[in-house]
Amino acid sequence: MQSDRLLLRGRILTFTSEPQSPSDTASYDYIEDGALLVGDGKILARGSYCDLVAQAGDAEIIDHRPHLLTAGFIDTHIHFPQVQIVASWGAQLLDWLNSYTFPEETRFADGDHAAAMACRFFDLLINHGTTTSVAFCSVHKGSANAYFEEAEQRNMRVIGGKVMMDRNAPDGLRDTPLSGYHDSKELIEKWHGRGRAHYAITPRFAITSTPDQMEMAGALVAEHPDCYVQTHLSENRNEIAYTLELYPKAKDYLDVYQNYGLLSSKMLLGHSIHLEPREIDALAETGARPVFCPTSNLFLGSGLFDDEGLRERGIVNAIATDIGAGTSYSMLQTLNEGYKILQLQDQKLHPLRAFHWITRGNAVALGLEDKIGTLDPGTEADIVVLDARATDAMALRMDRADTLSEELFVLQMLGDDRAINEVYVAGRPQKG
Repeated sequence: MQSDRLLLRGRILTFTSEPQSPSDTASYDYIEDGALLVGDGKILARGSYCDLVAQAGDAEIIDHRPHLLTAGFIDTHIHFPQVQIVASWGAQLLDWLNSYTFPEETRFADGDHAAAMACRFFDLLINHGTTTSVAFCSVHKGSANAYFEEAEQRNMRVIGGKVMMDRNAPDGLRDTPLSGYHDSKELIEKWHGRGRAHYAITPRFAITSTPDQMEMAGALVAEHPDCYVQTHLSENRNEIAYTLELYPKAKDYLDVYQNYGLLSSKMLLGHSIHLEPREIDALAETGARPVFCPTSNLFLGSGLFDDEGLRERGIVNAIATDIGAGTSYSMLQTLNEGYKILQLQDQKLHPLRAFHWITRGNAVALGLEDKIGTLDPGTEADIVVLDARATDAMALRMDRADTLSEELFVLQMLGDDRAINEVYVAGRPQKG
């Protein structure tokens, strides 16, 4: 019988901590002629090829030289039902939701459509090197089932949830406080902790949830404290003003969520751009995670995320594509645009920290660094094989690149799905 073990040979890069500077070589492990021994969905060993080949036994050897092997990318904020409205022209947040998002999401009441889109969605993620996603599904319970079912077939570690929204949305796209609670609870019982799935309790944002629904979301969080919570915060100034009209007793936007007991280190807050000092204090105190969505923030003209200012307060920031207001499934292109947003604020995103961010950094934000985000023995074998010479322009630039950091920066600025040579999910090659 053929062994299911693989020995993957190539240049190995994995992080042990967040790089503090471009010269912080202690934060990562780089092996020029390295290998990963993979079996039963896990990384069994990491080391030099010479050392590992001697203990590989009957493992199949796959030689990826001269390419670079890193942990699979993690996307911490993405809208599964918006795959067919990426690149829809000409609006800011609230108009964009009403013109494009809400009409599109009504289509996900059709289970066959949701299943077909889930297949296409995960194909796109894998082809761009993303092995873990944190997704908003539509208000329909069936859309969440389609998301989790497709991920389960591929043995992917995912987080997701159906949005709860009972106002300020069209017919066919609203639940009620009670139905949102019961549908979410049923999905939690079915999916949370099943295989590699986690559930995220998902009030879309304060504008689309009444106080009664926010109270029910708080009840779910109290009953299921091990679930994630995801929503949106302070993406757009008109959004903030409207939120405060709807919740006039709130001190600020974040206070809406805080009053219903939603804030903790399990909470992911998409965008978090226009924050008040009290909100920053609350994020620091509760450990809730802001999520930087650079391509979306630029596309909708929302504003500039203050990564450095939040980090200085000890806040852990995640980074994400935010498809479909985001304009690329690629976490490499997300880093590209993130770099530019930070440049506008005299903040720097050096390539070591960038690649840490989309691997171990996002895993830390999710509290999953013991499972994903590194190439450490015992972790799940989600692996990306990167080709920094994937295009003529990249190859020409690489002719003058002498260091690992230069190579990473070429990938960060010029890379996309063409730079993804192969993707392993739980130790199995997946790229079509």
